[in-house]
Amino acid sequence: MDITTTGAQTGRKRRIEIWFYRVDDEIYLTTQPAKRDWYANLLRHPQFTFHLKNSVDAALPAIAMPVLNRDDRRRIFDAITADLNQPRHSAYVAQPVQPTKDWIDGSPLVHVTFPQD
Repeated sequence: MDITTTGAQTGRKRRIEIWFYRVDDEIYLTTQPAKRDWYANLLRHPQFTFHLKNSVDAALPAIAMPVLNRDDRRRIFDAITADLNQPRHSAYVAQPVQPTKDWIDGSPLVHVTFPQD
């Protein structure tokens, strides 16, 4: 899927492709440990567009909330990394999944919600 964020410094719209993960029926965005512009953008401007593509084409308004609590991060990353390490995902994971501790300490993690009209 893609997301369109508003630049933290420029205020310009930026669209990128990113993976999303479902944990306990909630949606999260994350990547392997690193600083990411999309994360800085969402911290400054939490409202963004969540673009579904391929079999479903939709642009959904969304809100990003950073997940900062270490226990919550551990629970979420444990679930994500356990799922990614399953054989059914081997063709889709471009990079090896690092130890969960590395994800907890250095990966951006946001909880995505979709506002109701």
